Amino acid sequence: MFKTLKNDLPASIVVFFVALPLCLGIALASGAPLFSGLIAGIVGGIVVGSLSGSKIGVSGPAAGLAAIVLTAIGTLGGYENFLVAVVLGGIIQLLFGVLKAGIIGYYFPSSVIKGMLTGIGIIIILKQIPYFFGLDKNPEGDFAFLQIDGENTFTELLKTLNAIFSGNFDKGATLIALIAIAILLLWSKVLSKKGKFFEIVQGPLVAVVVGIIFYVITQSNDTLSLKTSRLVSVPIPDSVDSFIGQFSFPNFSAITNPEIWIVAFTIALVASLETLLCVEATDKLDPHKNVTPTNRELLAQGTGNILSGLIGGLPITQVIVRSSANIQSGGRSKASAVIHGFLLLISVILIPRLLNMIPLSVLAAVLFIVGYKLAKPALFKKMYNLGWKQFVPFTVTVLGIVFIDLLWGIGLGLVVGIVVILIKSYQNSHFLHIEDKSNGKHKIKMTLAEEVTFFNKGAILKELDSLPRDTYLELDVRETRYLDNDIIEILEDFAYKAKERNIDIKLTSERGIVENPDSFIEFFRLRPKTA
Repeated sequence: MFKTLKNDLPASIVVFFVALPLCLGIALASGAPLFSGLIAGIVGGIVVGSLSGSKIGVSGPAAGLAAIVLTAIGTLGGYENFLVAVVLGGIIQLLFGVLKAGIIGYYFPSSVIKGMLTGIGIIIILKQIPYFFGLDKNPEGDFAFLQIDGENTFTELLKTLNAIFSGNFDKGATLIALIAIAILLLWSKVLSKKGKFFEIVQGPLVAVVVGIIFYVITQSNDTLSLKTSRLVSVPIPDSVDSFIGQFSFPNFSAITNPEIWIVAFTIALVASLETLLCVEATDKLDPHKNVTPTNRELLAQGTGNILSGLIGGLPITQVIVRSSANIQSGGRSKASAVIHGFLLLISVILIPRLLNMIPLSVLAAVLFIVGYKLAKPALFKKMYNLGWKQFVPFTVTVLGIVFIDLLWGIGLGLVVGIVVILIKSYQNSHFLHIEDKSNGKHKIKMTLAEEVTFFNKGAILKELDSLPRDTYLELDVRETRYLDNDIIEILEDFAYKAKERNIDIKLTSERGIVENPDSFIEFFRLRPKTA
């Protein structure tokens, strides 16, 4: 792990700057104390980062859980009661890991995973535009289409465009955001190739430092000075006691409430699903192609959620925005995730006032770059060239994420992906070879595929019913390793009808040839359906 510290340390700083506003914003969007988001980020970095088998995944509070948390806090009668559900959710995740449920992540099509990455990239860009111009009052990390401030992604953009054209945007926030973008592009395109110094010191760190300097020197300028609402807002304790007072603890006396168990299972299920999807996505983005052990990841996430819930933190998942920022910044081992957690911990204790000088528009510029790298236009062309079977699930996933939210987008993409599989299964159940008439009969050879299930019933039934009278049908099952009972029943019924239509059947199998078998059911009962 320490061999790659020269890569991991700079990456961890970038992840820290990306994570800081998201931790705070997700807590605000969840209706939870701001400090709870920081606790989740710290535990996700240090604890989950240490226990996880992922080299480049980063965990913390997730935007996808914000709506669940917001509703649960109200229905469960307070935040302390909700924390009980977080702890129980972590225990359930441990159980998922023990039961090897991590394998679920492997059953999501590649097109859906790529659509998830692209959709998140687009939504990051769209959501950061208002922050870039110093206009959005919606909390950072609210990535759903319908925002908690009553707007949606596109009405917020229309308001932003209207403000820009009317000159009512924040001039200072916009200027420093443009400077930050220029620094980031200059660093990645030019300076990073000029020497090791520019590789170790990352562009986002320079952009943030310049942003703080800009805020300090423009405070007396009426045109360019930044309002407090345009800056990061970390809670500042007055003393050690007030800092400790920010921690909340679960009210375990509420554990007998059935609703707490329902929320706990919901958190465990959604957090596990988001984590497994993120694991799949980050493994695809990883230039070194590491493979994350999914069951170990569930155990790590469960442990993290138990600890987070015990000390007042939000639920934790592995999150794609921070993970992709880590990959893009050159993170090589889990050290980058762990160090980012320590940076969060140290900074909120020692330098909260300095953190509160960072302009949100500068962090929006950093997220712009992250979003663009996830949603490059060339990817749409690449997916289109792969054919409709890849492009349609990909596009549906992207649109679902942009116009609803992450889980809906993935769910819709998965449904479309399954439909595509069923269509292809329908089409590929068998192969036909038609020869000229022989002895007054049409000679047709039907070769069944290696696996034929009830999904193929329609295609095979249609083909058999369309055979003309006076046909000689050779049914070849030599390569068929699994034949569903539904298909055997169709063949049995067809054998009865074949006699009425003067159709002769030759069944060719690895056991030999049978002319006009009396019973397909008896034949396949003697021949195991699974070889």
